[in-house]
Amino acid sequence: MGVTFDDTEKKFVFDFEHDGAEDIVSLTGDGYQVEAFGNCFYYGYEFSEQVESPVRTAFIKYVKFTEALQDTPDLTSFIKKAIDNLDKHINLYDYDLVVMPESSSKVNQYMLRYIYRFAQPTLRKMELVKALPSNISFDMDGFEQQYLNDELENGRPRYTEAQKEEVRQSINKMLDLIHQKDYFTIAKDVKKSRFRPFMIQFLKFASEADKELYRTIRKQNVLVVDDVTTSGSTLNEILRSLRIVNDDNNITIFSLIGRKDLMADSY
Repeated sequence: MGVTFDDTEKKFVFDFEHDGAEDIVSLTGDGYQVEAFGNCFYYGYEFSEQVESPVRTAFIKYVKFTEALQDTPDLTSFIKKAIDNLDKHINLYDYDLVVMPESSSKVNQYMLRYIYRFAQPTLRKMELVKALPSNISFDMDGFEQQYLNDELENGRPRYTEAQKEEVRQSINKMLDLIHQKDYFTIAKDVKKSRFRPFMIQFLKFASEADKELYRTIRKQNVLVVDDVTTSGSTLNEILRSLRIVNDDNNITIFSLIGRKDLMADSY
């Protein structure tokens, strides 16, 4: 199936029976499963390579922010078809827990309700919420190990102690600015920065009870769900938050719309 954009009517047209050369987004085929974020990553749909950026952005907004989602049959069928396809690959009945980020989009909640139709009766749901910007911190030790302590081919340090200290001060100034911004501005500004993997505590468990529950479960199947994956920054932060508490569960990731070029080293 595919979706086209009617430029005259300025609307999206869904075709659940056919694929076409003009499709802007289509159900994934052989590339449905990839290794990304160090885990098995499935995604329902992918954009065509020739789709223009304004159309792609408009479709993401349409999917994420349609107000009356359940009164939009094309969009709900679009979501259901991706979940149906996912279930054929992984058997949702085998999953014990669903984790998703807090979002103003209704898509995640709708996906969860539909997933319950396939899942075992004891399937539990857990939400990670956006932390206050003032709680965001920086993994200086990890950054120094990967960058500042790098050595040249002759074994000499790449950076002098003075240069290292200058970088540390710059990072601290950056954190001071981040703590004064709102979450969405931060996510937009830093998602392509080389500092992004070292910035932590973007997300936190919705409650201490959820955090303690995740700490205690072991060797269970966990499904991480998000609506649209572009840079992968949200999924990275979800996985980081889960792994800090407990790294013993079998995690599968699903995004309604994703990218096949999110490689394993994205984590």
